Amino acid sequence: MTKAELNEETEQAGVEDRKPDPDRTDRVLISVGLVLAAFAAFFPWYVFLNQDQFGVRPYTLSSERDLPGIAGRSVVSVSPLAIPDSGDSDEFDFDSITTATITLDGNEGDNEADPEEGPAQAFPGYKPVFRLLHVVNGRALIEDGNGVYMVRVGSILPDDSRLATLEQRDGRWVIVTSDGDVIER
Repeated sequence: MTKAELNEETEQAGVEDRKPDPDRTDRVLISVGLVLAAFAAFFPWYVFLNQDQFGVRPYTLSSERDLPGIAGRSVVSVSPLAIPDSGDSDEFDFDSITTATITLDGNEGDNEADPEEGPAQAFPGYKPVFRLLHVVNGRALIEDGNGVYMVRVGSILPDDSRLATLEQRDGRWVIVTSDGDVIER
């Protein structure tokens, strides 16, 4: 069967060759590309010329201590700092927060403690337990119940002591704390 005979048969059957027009597809893609290119070229200029629509608005700070004027709840607990000043500052001029008492000359007499000496009793609670995982380049990796930490000499350890030294004893690395505890790997 030749090509001419095949074409005659398809025409007789009413079947036409329908292929998409490649020129039309190319024109659509070129048009879309040109529109995107124009948008990419002109949008930055639009933003530059209309900065008030696109800029970051600065937050203005105020020195007022008043609460915003919104409808309150039936029970409101107002902080003393939110109460407006009355302007009378000569009534009381003292700090009402209880702190410590010292003498005028700074001498505590018989109750004076040696600043070099720490507290005579242990702090309450349990002493956290941690273990040494790895030592390299003067730093140690330790682990406790809250996570893994990298420490070096002078760092505060989970038991509130400081890392005094990193030593290698009998081929094994150990941590010596400021409390004198030795933690082995």
